[in-house]
Amino acid sequence: MGNRIRNPLGGAFAKYRLETTVTDTATITPTMRRIRLVADEPIGFPYTAGQHVRVELNDPRSMSGLLRPGETLRTYTIWEFDPDERAVELRAHLYDGDGIGLRWARTAAPGDRVPIWWPQGDFHTREAPFHLFVGEETASAAFGPMLRALEPSAPVYGVLESESPEHDPPMPGPHRLRRVHRHGAPAVSSPTLLAAVADLDLPAGEGAAYLAGEARTCQRIRDHLVRDRGWDRRSIKVKPFWAVGKRGLH
Repeated sequence: MGNRIRNPLGGAFAKYRLETTVTDTATITPTMRRIRLVADEPIGFPYTAGQHVRVELNDPRSMSGLLRPGETLRTYTIWEFDPDERAVELRAHLYDGDGIGLRWARTAAPGDRVPIWWPQGDFHTREAPFHLFVGEETASAAFGPMLRALEPSAPVYGVLESESPEHDPPMPGPHRLRRVHRHGAPAVSSPTLLAAVADLDLPAGEGAAYLAGEARTCQRIRDHLVRDRGWDRRSIKVKPFWAVGKRGLH
């Protein structure tokens, strides 16, 4: 079941580490890449749709890793998990900039070896009268598996923003989210996404909301739900995947 090791980034918490090989990659959109990993051994860890793995790009137990822990691990939500095939599929967002995660996402190729640290995170669906999903391209990596995990009859609402239609990430059925496009408007504190959420015709009462993507946009939409629609903050889960000037936020 992998080697049980101490997580230097998590204090006393122990996580599991698996050796994997990249077996397939593909371009999903101009800014999104599919990366499939297959583990050396059977994967016996529990998994809930919406959780993420940490990809080890530099050894956090090495001297350089101890001196620069922020340059060792990067987080990716599991798009699909196939325990029979020992396979994990990730969707990596190819943003503008630089960094070890971006370099790996751009250049990962079949045959590459990469360890992963098995899943963490509490960003997943819960029982609720209805479900609300709001985010941009980066959020789709989590929303896809979360939507697949819901019953087909579950009431689902939401908005998924991207730069343009060609940047729309494919999402699984049968649940559909409204698509909106920035067309050059900023993704930070996105006015496009906020306006689309304000325009949603939601059922009376509170459901469960899942907000993901750029940090300031998530905050603005949470504030809208609480202030303008009367939601309890405890009904809203927020997963800020990125923020300007910050690396490895999620």
